[in-house]
Parts: sequence; C-alpha cells; structure tokens
Amino acid sequence: MQTTPADTEQATPADICSAPPRRHPRPDGQDRYTISEVVAFTGLTAHTLRWYERIGLMPHVDRSHTGQRRYTNRNLDWLDFVTKLRLTGMPVADMVRYAELVREGESTYAERQQLLESTRRDVLSRIAELHDTLAVLDRKISFYARER
Repeated sequence: MQTTPADTEQATPADICSAPPRRHPRPDGQDRYTISEVVAFTGLTAHTLRWYERIGLMPHVDRSHTGQRRYTNRNLDWLDFVTKLRLTGMPVADMVRYAELVREGESTYAERQQLLESTRRDVLSRIAELHDTLAVLDRKISFYARER
C-alpha cells in the first residue's frame, strides 16, 4: 500500500524496494571511522562488531597508533551487506564461509554464487509463506469488518 504525498507536483513515487535511508549519512571525503561512529551508522552494537571480527565475518580492521579500530567505507559497505544476509536468515556459519570465500579471491565466484542462490531460494520460500499468512489475515480482517 502506497500513500500519495500532499504535494504531488514535485513528488516522485517512493521506491518501495530501496533500502531505508542510513541512520546517519557518512561524511563526504571521510574514510576512517571509530567504532562508536560505526555503531551510529549501522545500528549494530560495538559488541557485535567485535564479535564479527573475532569469528572472521569482518575483514581485518585497521588500528590507530593507540589501538583503536579504524573502520573504512569499504568496511561499512561490507557491514551493510552482512546485515542484508542476516535479514535473509542465512546461518552465521554460511556468512563466515562466504566471507572466507571473498578473501580467497575470484576463484571462489562459483561457490559464492551457489551460497547466494541457496539463500535466495530460502528467501523466496519464506516470502511465499508470508504471502499465505497475509492472505489468512486479510480473510479474518474482512470477516470481522463485515460482522461489525
């Protein structure tokens, strides 16, 4: 269901498939972020970020001369992708395997594709289940609306 904006002359239709806007946009020209900035950008906790690094889901994160993690835009892009994989329901072990394959290079494209295709099939199956569930809810809502 989409709503029509009040000012329709200059409004463009929303892309309902696009990602939601970032919580905090990345500053232009900046490519080094502290863990607290990454927490603000991604919504992940510092504990989760450190855990991702520990289990091999996150590539090596550079450190400052004082030992503080310094994330890059590339790290943030990777975290965006990992967050999408989590939403698919992909098991953490498969996400770690995918990360390992990425680090191994181009020779792993076929295996990466297989992992993503398998995940895609799972997502499509879940979508079908959700559509069925939505249909049941719609029937019940219609019933109660008629009976009132």
